[in-house]
Amino acid sequence: MRNNNKLALIVLLSGIIAAAVIYLDRFVARDTRAVSQPREILPRGNLADFETATINIFNQAAPSVVYIFTENAVRGFFGSREVRQGAGSGFLWDEQGHVVTNFHVLSGAQRIQVRLDSGEAIDAAFVGGSADYDLAVVRLRNKPDAIKPIPVGTSADLRVGQSVFAIGNPFGLARTLTTGVISALDRRLPTAGGREVTGAIQTDAAINPGNSGGPLIDSAGRLIGVNTAIISESGSSAGIGFAVPVDVVNQVVPQLISRGKVPRSGIGIVVLDEAKTASLGLVGVVIERVVEGGAAEQAGLKGIDYQNRLLGDTIVAADGTPIKNIVDFARVLQRFAIGEKVLLDVLRDDRVRTVEVEVMDIS
Repeated sequence: MRNNNKLALIVLLSGIIAAAVIYLDRFVARDTRAVSQPREILPRGNLADFETATINIFNQAAPSVVYIFTENAVRGFFGSREVRQGAGSGFLWDEQGHVVTNFHVLSGAQRIQVRLDSGEAIDAAFVGGSADYDLAVVRLRNKPDAIKPIPVGTSADLRVGQSVFAIGNPFGLARTLTTGVISALDRRLPTAGGREVTGAIQTDAAINPGNSGGPLIDSAGRLIGVNTAIISESGSSAGIGFAVPVDVVNQVVPQLISRGKVPRSGIGIVVLDEAKTASLGLVGVVIERVVEGGAAEQAGLKGIDYQNRLLGDTIVAADGTPIKNIVDFARVLQRFAIGEKVLLDVLRDDRVRTVEVEVMDIS
């Protein structure tokens, strides 16, 4: 009797298991068929007008934007020779194969390569640069038959709020487009040359490492600036980027191409640094030393007499503008052409006198 009960139980369990397998098989089959069915694709319709305009701007400008690679040899920790690589952005300036970028992108570079829109990488030669404007020019060693220089606009009539577009290679991601507006105009942009670019453009278009040297473009597809710097605690875009205005670029680049450098206005002096000037309780530009044969020496200006512990001259105003530091002084000198004369108010022995000094090229 017990054997019959066991047999009946086994048959019952087998039936339940078989029924469960059949149910699960049908359920899974139904579920698989449901998941594998594609959703209906809805027609998109026409792009919005602003989207079409942005696409057209990118398609027009992108062939003029390049990716710049640099290499320079440095000594490693144990004295070994190592190759340090860098990257940035740039753009084609003319049909002769000149490429514009930032000066800091090429700093220390011993080899420069430019990757064009076609993907072709071409060696380039350094033509000239200016740390004061953070601009530099290289030239393609083997120029392709057809290259497309970027259209050049003007920065004189820009307005806060107008749309701008940045194209570059942030973090090595080539041909990246970011959009935004002009956030402010006439900003002061400090450069590695110890001076400032005046009239810089501030934008909220995302500017990141690798964007340096790339173009800032207006809604007409014209170059209006060269993306140069950001303010950010993280090192990435925080919505505050700066560009050298194209009117400055259009003055500087032709000089870099023809002369390799830009005249640097000065009067032939070496100045005391701001910290030491402040420690003396002075405001202005303290002349530490005059350059022999320079305009300052010819005008009778004097530097510090360290042997007798005597101060020389401190420039407190130039062309009627109060001078607090060397940046103020350089800004005034930029108004004058080489060879013109500027009036300086100079403090010596607690007495201010006016001196006329010729502006000279100190580049």
